[in-house]
Amino acid sequence: MQKPLLRIPYTGPLPPPTIIPRNANTLIGAIAALSNFLTAPPSPSLRDSAGDPHSTVVLSGAGISVASGLADYRGTNGTYRQNKSYRPIYYHEFLANHEARKRYWARSFLGWPTLHKAKPNQTHFAIKSLGELGLVRSVVTQNVDSFHSIAHPEIPTLELHGYLRALRCVTCHNDLPRESFQDALARLNPAWAAFLAEAIEAGALDTENPDERRAKGMKMNPDGDVDLPDAPYTTFRYPACPHCLANPPIAADGTRTKVEVDHEGAWKPTSTAGVLKPAVVMFGESIASSVKEAAEQAIDGSGRLLVLGTSLATYSAWRLAKRAHERGMPIAILNLGGARGEEAFFSNLPIGQKGESGVRVDMGTDKVLPELLDHLRRIGYAQTHSGNVSRAIDEEHKNSRMFKDMLS
Repeated sequence: MQKPLLRIPYTGPLPPPTIIPRNANTLIGAIAALSNFLTAPPSPSLRDSAGDPHSTVVLSGAGISVASGLADYRGTNGTYRQNKSYRPIYYHEFLANHEARKRYWARSFLGWPTLHKAKPNQTHFAIKSLGELGLVRSVVTQNVDSFHSIAHPEIPTLELHGYLRALRCVTCHNDLPRESFQDALARLNPAWAAFLAEAIEAGALDTENPDERRAKGMKMNPDGDVDLPDAPYTTFRYPACPHCLANPPIAADGTRTKVEVDHEGAWKPTSTAGVLKPAVVMFGESIASSVKEAAEQAIDGSGRLLVLGTSLATYSAWRLAKRAHERGMPIAILNLGGARGEEAFFSNLPIGQKGESGVRVDMGTDKVLPELLDHLRRIGYAQTHSGNVSRAIDEEHKNSRMFKDMLS
């Protein structure tokens, strides 16, 4: 296999974070700090007043979906730590190599049932509740599992890296639902379908423990990718884009493309069009300019940034946090383990600040956010009719009763 031209960033552990404020090293302290962060008046450091300075934009990553049974990349049990030989498929490989596509779709075929049956967890529904309280205005997610849109369809969500619920043709750019594509893969690959049915029956895909999965002969990687050692990937077949098959489009040079399939409908390498890819941004693929602009608008339209379950290792996420910092937005990061360049986001915080200017918590989102919501409800936090936010108790009362309320 050709040596990859791109290096996967930050596959090793990042430096441990500095907890901010210092008492956020406990659950009670973390909740107090995040409560202060979310309910503080707009920061005087904001360099423009675009959008709603009272509101928060969430930037989420794979860490928030671990509680749903999905693998992440850089967490304690993340794929880059547990499976040193793993690397995602590169965009140029997928486009150029028929055998690489066979391998990708075979592994995706095995992983789709686990991803498809997985559900949003407490973190996703906590974000929904924060939106109902008027605290969260929008979400930008790196995740491709569609859990945000399922859990809180009323909160605008931008899927920065696309989504796995559909396929997209690289020629005509039409979409195809993943479920119908999965059915087509099963029809074209009956032996693989039988193996998958046996694996599901045996519970080989049910466990969330990576050691148990390896013991059962499978490695579950992020985004529905299952590594089956020594599998005959070359036998796998995948369908052609039905739109291109019915009406082969005109190529850029003015000639008509060719889409050929075998007698059962599997794409043939003599074709010059009709290749379907997941509707995700693959490693080495550029994010569409319209998506980049929408992500920047989400940052610019809010007053603070809440980072959840991501190390910000990918440039597309880190640049948004950097943009927020440059705008003077307070930033809170709730993530297990270090985050890329995070020390710069918390430089020059006011002395004695208690979370209103910045928070760094080294805990799981599913542990902290539900408790944070309980706390906000106990102190009577509500959204005013004008759309701005207010606390039902004054600062002195909150500070004196904070820990008593949380322990009651």
